[in-house]
Amino acid sequence: MPRLHRLGRLAGRFIATQEKRHDVCVISRSPLAKLEAYKAEKGWSIAWFSSFGSDFNYDFHVTLNENVLPPEANYRNKSETEAKKGHAVTMEGEQHGLSVLFQLDDGIFHTYSVYARGCESLSNAYRLLDQTPYGRQQDFEDSPSGWPQKPTYG
Repeated sequence: MPRLHRLGRLAGRFIATQEKRHDVCVISRSPLAKLEAYKAEKGWSIAWFSSFGSDFNYDFHVTLNENVLPPEANYRNKSETEAKKGHAVTMEGEQHGLSVLFQLDDGIFHTYSVYARGCESLSNAYRLLDQTPYGRQQDFEDSPSGWPQKPTYG
């Protein structure tokens, strides 16, 4: 779970949402026991749920597998996504996203979802990288001749 170190930094920011009567939770595909062990190891208190064995990730288009459901990325099907120039999108495997659900009486409504760079507002790390000479070092970016094309910050 190498990318999850960012989750710990974000968890503290969720306190303000609780004060405004909003609940924030994280959902991952790993089995709950594995998530709970990692959460305990890090000392986190964030609400973390498992979608293991369910269709949740497919329904919200964060797990892409053509054998289960036609893949969709940022509300575009595979052919629309492949035709879009300027950025690379992998149309298989695990993605990340942010969704907002709203509860009114006994109903729960899906009101918003965003994926890929749309989730960046949760952390300033990528915006800070955008200000550096080497930037994010993503494969699709044009770097001047002689500049590295891969991450140099290890």
